[in-house]
Amino acid sequence: MTQTPNLRFEVDADGIALITLDVADRPMNVFTPGFSADLRAAVAELTRREDVRGAVITSGKRNGFLAGADLKDFVGFHARGTTAIEAAELIAESAQPLRALERCGKPVAVAINGLALGGGFELCLACHHRVLADDPRAVVGLPEVTVGLLPGGGGTQRLPRLIGIERALPLLLTGRHVAPAEALALGLVDAVVPADELLATARRWVLAHPDAQQPWDVKGFRVPGGTGALAPHANGSFGATVARIRRETQDNYPAPLAILSAVYEGTQLPIELGLRIEAQYFGPLLAGPVARNLMRTLFVNRGAAQKLARRPAGVPRQPVQRLGVLGAGMMGAGIAQVAAAAGIEVVLVDATQAAAEAAKARIATAYAKEKGADAEQRLARITATADLGLLRGSDFVVEAVFEDRRVKADVMARAALALGDVPAHFVWASNTSTLPIDSLAAHWQKPAQLIGVHFFSPVARMPLVEVILGPQTAPAALARALDFVQQLRKTPIVVHDSPGFFTSRIFCAYIDEGMAMLAEGVAPALIENAARQAGFATGPLAVTDEVSLDLQQQVIDQASADGLDARFLRGHAQAVVARMNALGRLGRKSGGGFHDFLAEGGKQLWPGLADEFPLAADQPAVEALKQRLLGIQALASAQCVEEGVVNEAADADLGSILGLGYPSWTGGTLSYIETVGLREFVAQCDALAERHGERFRPSAWLRARADTGRLFHPPAADAADPRPLENAS
Repeated sequence: MTQTPNLRFEVDADGIALITLDVADRPMNVFTPGFSADLRAAVAELTRREDVRGAVITSGKRNGFLAGADLKDFVGFHARGTTAIEAAELIAESAQPLRALERCGKPVAVAINGLALGGGFELCLACHHRVLADDPRAVVGLPEVTVGLLPGGGGTQRLPRLIGIERALPLLLTGRHVAPAEALALGLVDAVVPADELLATARRWVLAHPDAQQPWDVKGFRVPGGTGALAPHANGSFGATVARIRRETQDNYPAPLAILSAVYEGTQLPIELGLRIEAQYFGPLLAGPVARNLMRTLFVNRGAAQKLARRPAGVPRQPVQRLGVLGAGMMGAGIAQVAAAAGIEVVLVDATQAAAEAAKARIATAYAKEKGADAEQRLARITATADLGLLRGSDFVVEAVFEDRRVKADVMARAALALGDVPAHFVWASNTSTLPIDSLAAHWQKPAQLIGVHFFSPVARMPLVEVILGPQTAPAALARALDFVQQLRKTPIVVHDSPGFFTSRIFCAYIDEGMAMLAEGVAPALIENAARQAGFATGPLAVTDEVSLDLQQQVIDQASADGLDARFLRGHAQAVVARMNALGRLGRKSGGGFHDFLAEGGKQLWPGLADEFPLAADQPAVEALKQRLLGIQALASAQCVEEGVVNEAADADLGSILGLGYPSWTGGTLSYIETVGLREFVAQCDALAERHGERFRPSAWLRARADTGRLFHPPAADAADPRPLENAS
């Protein structure tokens, strides 16, 4: 037996080698430099030894076969300035053992005992026979596109040669995971058997096929369904797909077109050349900023946040047992819905029993739509009531009443009497989106217990929770709030008390810039389309209609009443907000705002906008509008860092993407600044300030940061929590 730190090589009496993958010091098998070296050595030993007739490859880990590369390592390549040529050479070298494996001259079967994704499935594709465990957790797939890459271990070449381009492209372009039954039907694997029969089945196949080789290494091989422009499927597979990709990505995400190109070009050539073409398309993706942004923010940093990286040390974990939710409106009911689904007992309180019961009925309807949901058990955990006395015994309360300080203060006073004595670890959390936490803490008997937990609508679907620290919030309250968010399987960010906190400030910057453009005479359709082309899911005028213009007026009025300085009074959007309120066009809630909402469904821009906000004779370029919309939110995020509202760049990036829909290709607002370059971003903002107002003017702090090249994400941050590619879904 040959034993290395990452695998075992054992040969039985029949000359069949069992190669067991077991990467050292990792809970799951992933490609590491050490593992790659050991795999290369094992393939060489398999090829060299005359006493070995074939091999079976399996995993020594119970939780899966093999995931892909460590995303932390890939992020690090960008931080180190790896060039496209260097990245292409790197991936070509790392893929070489897979080609050597399939050309070793001996039959190799793989016993896939669990998930095999990314590079893990590419190893399977390089084997001559694939046997998969009949287990719903044993999924296979190539999810690299979701992190801005393409499969660089032969996936774009072997998969189309195995099952045809028509079947392969949807898998490559979506990166979806495929369960065992479908994997067998698609031809991704050759057999699906019970887990306890995996090794025996694979071994029998090896013994029965001593001369096995890959189909594409057989003389005269043709890719199923044909290749190139003359293939029957070419118009659909390539022509129509290019159009669809460009429509969906707006050319902001380079990976899908790179995959399409690698498949189109590579499958027309022998596989050796196809693999070289794959590497050439992989290089610019790994060296470029989009993949770095996606990997760092949505996988590495999101994973760290979900593991509660901001949780204070030394505070014992105390999961929420009984949750009180005050206010059974859309937000309160949504919080109750996800909490009960997470196994928490919930007391949902509203002003009347009828309102509380109506909210519970809406929750029941939502549960009924969820596939496989244990609706009855979940509903049984929710007590809908108008009786505040039923809050007694709650160890955590979320207040989700109307966004008015007086209303909240009244509810807090009455709830405090109803709660009576509370446990030492009790937390009062306000689901406020704008009201300063310190102003609410003044109405609670123990301000150290009070914290903000800002959920996003619809609560069941939105993954983010903004946790807001007041000046008096205790570390224990923060720890419990983060534990609560984790119980709900959501992603927390931690920010400090400030008008609008983080996400509301960034959101207002977006919608206000759209309204400022409208006031300047920019065509409404141009504003909305520029936002979509920049990568925003919804244009600023459309999203303002959803959150309502009367709410915007209330926020402005509250800021004025609180004596906040001019930058919080949203002066460049005030006139538009006031005019739309005067017209009674408040958004969807009133049947119309910037858009008309049609009775048969759908919406269209309100024709009356041309009368209220006449078009300018000269319309700006789309690129200029994109730069404004992206830049104003990024600048506002930098201001939040400067003012101490956000301490961690990762929180700003996560909050902007997961909470506000900032384009994911940017990596978030602060990653966008780094993608542009700090010096260039400051120069762009100065130019915008000259044209559109001082709100774009960078501060001395940001200028100094740009002059010294001090990044928001220091290179050390790129070596954060390891995330294997199996999480790229």
